[in-house]
Amino acid sequence: MPTIGPAVVLSVLVGIFVASLYVLVRGRTLSRLPFVVGASILGAWAGDAVGGLAEVSVLSIGDFRLPAAVVGAVVGIALVELLSVLVAPRPEGPTPP
Repeated sequence: MPTIGPAVVLSVLVGIFVASLYVLVRGRTLSRLPFVVGASILGAWAGDAVGGLAEVSVLSIGDFRLPAAVVGAVVGIALVELLSVLVAPRPEGPTPP
C-alpha cells in the first residue's frame, strides 16, 4: 500500500490556511475560491520543493520548509488573481466619464 509523504499533507494544511487568511482579508472571492485554494495548495507544495533545492532550513518541520511553502502559496494566489483580472469580461459600450 503506497504511503503519503508528510510534505503533501502539510502542503494541503498550509495551502488551506493561507487561502483562508486571504479570503478573510480580501473577502468577496467566492467565485474564485476553488481556484484560490487549489493554487495555494499547489504553490505551497512547489514552494517546499524550491526551498529544498535552495537549501532553506529556517523554521523547518522535518523535511518541510514552512517559509518557502508560505511564499509559494502566496505566489499561487497572486497568479490566480492576476489571471482573473486578465480574463475578466469587459463591459461593452462607452465608458462613463
